[in-house]
Formats: sequence, C-alpha cells, structure tokens
Amino acid sequence: MATVDYLMSVRGVRAGKFTAEVGPTRFLQVPPGAAPLPDHAGPAGAWYKAVQSAAEWQNAQGEARGDLLFIVHGYNMSEQEVMDRHRRIKSGLLALNFKGVVVSFDWPSDNQALAYLADRHRAKQTALKLVTDGIAPLSARQTPDCAINIHVLGHSTGAYVIREAFDDADDSQLKQASWTVSQILFAAGDVSSGSMSEGNAGAASIYNHCVRLTNYSNLHDAVLDISNVKRLGVAPRVGRVALPDNAPARAVNVNCSDYYVELDGSPAVQAADEPDGIVGARSHSWYFGNKIFTHDLFCTVLGFEAGVVPTRKRGNDGRLHLSR
Repeated sequence: MATVDYLMSVRGVRAGKFTAEVGPTRFLQVPPGAAPLPDHAGPAGAWYKAVQSAAEWQNAQGEARGDLLFIVHGYNMSEQEVMDRHRRIKSGLLALNFKGVVVSFDWPSDNQALAYLADRHRAKQTALKLVTDGIAPLSARQTPDCAINIHVLGHSTGAYVIREAFDDADDSQLKQASWTVSQILFAAGDVSSGSMSEGNAGAASIYNHCVRLTNYSNLHDAVLDISNVKRLGVAPRVGRVALPDNAPARAVNVNCSDYYVELDGSPAVQAADEPDGIVGARSHSWYFGNKIFTHDLFCTVLGFEAGVVPTRKRGNDGRLHLSR
C-alpha cells in the first residue's frame, strides 16, 4: 500500500490554509505523518495516475486486480482529524495485507460541535464531486488488463454525502458505466432508516450503482440517538436502528450493538481491539482503528459473501452480528 496519503479536498483555502467553506477540488498527496496542506495539491492527471498505480496488485495466482477504497467522513471534522482517521483505517488494512489504496474525500465540514445543519448543507453542495471528480475519472482510467474495484465507506454524515452523490449523478445523467462501484459501506450512517427502503427515490441510485451495500448499526450510538437535541424531530438513523426490513436484497446489515457493549465494558477487549484508543464520540466513532471492524471491512471489500465473513455470527434473531 502507498506510503503517501491520497486526499481529494473540496474545502476552500484562505491565507494558505484550508477552511470550512466550499472550494474547487484539489488532489493531494500528503507525506507520511504530515497534516494536509493546500501545498500538497498537484495536477489532477498526475494524481489519478498515482492512485491508479497504487490500487493495482496481483493475487496469489498472479492475476491482476485493483482495489480503491474511498473514505467519506462525517460532520464536525477538521482536515487533520480526517487524516488521522484515514490513517487508522489504512494502517489496519495494511496489517491485514490489503494491497489496494485508500483515498479520503474531504468535504468542508467545520470542527464545531454546533455546526451540524451548516455541515449538512455543505455536504449536499459538494457531494456530486465525489462522483464527477473522483469515482468517474478513476473508473474511466481502467484498462482491460486490470479492472479496479472501487469501494466507498461513509461514516456518519459521510453516508449522506454518498447517497446524495449517487442521486445527483443520476439526475445529471452521468453514464452508469463511468461510476458504478463494487462495495458501499455505511458505519454510523446519518441517514434515515426508512429512506434506505426498496423503491425509495432517494436510495434508488445508490442501490442501482453498487454490487452490495453493507450497513453497520449500533443501537447504543449516542450521537444518533433521536433524543439528541441537534436532531430533534429527525427520523431514526440507519446507523443506529439498522436498515429497514424492506431494503433490497443487495443490502446487508451488520448489527454491532452486542459487540459494542462488550467493547465498552471490558478494558481487556479495549486493549486488544482498540490499541490506539478511540477518537471522537466513543459510541459513534469506535470503528476507526478497531481491529474487528477493520477485519470485517477488509473481507467485505475483497468480496466475501456476507454470511461467511469470520467477524460475523448469526444471532438468535437470524441476523448478522459483528463478533470477536
């Protein structure tokens, strides 16, 4: 996996620093351990070429393959926090011998706790660029000798960004072949559960343009609790109450609730599964750097069938649960 960190930023820039305003797309190659700076941006063509090269690998049989995982962050995130979480996912995948590349899509959220509604507006403003400036150009660069599988992980409001990006791309009549992806994953997704049902107009595009959508839900997610004052009157979120029963067949829910209780209540489990500690709101952001989630993510991206991923078990309810 590449040593530099690849970042697509649609933040504005003022006085040589990123802001929470909307700006043009910039393509960054960030040196190891460094904070993202506007000076790390370069020409789009060179960035696409570098990302494509980093995504390509060969399996044990010598067959060419490519894997590219976009990470789309949630609200209340500075660019440094985005990079830290990016590196946690990247490091965890590297430890599992993932040979593809990780890219973060950094939309202009503000690192202020009360900026939820403003962030959501900026998320909607910039969502389409994930497809037009990221997924579509990289898909178009694929060759017959190596088709790159593009995957997208959305955390919190990042799930909303992905859903809106795909819906807007459909509305813009982009060619389907230019932006279809393999795996879409929501962790602590901040979209309503009901909006992800089959036949829902807002979700139709995301289901039509992926091979599978995997949703990780946690009933103990305090940030997505409907009683949270910032979400007063908002419908139950998919990252808390899970996908609806009438979601399409290509949608898979993984219930993380029991695992989170085990993690939260056991210092030994925390030490084993979260060696670098938890950043951000505990019940909402434990996914980053968590070994069990990262292993599940790794298997999902590689295309394991949903029911045979080793970090899952069937509960008494007959549904999939995250498990150590």
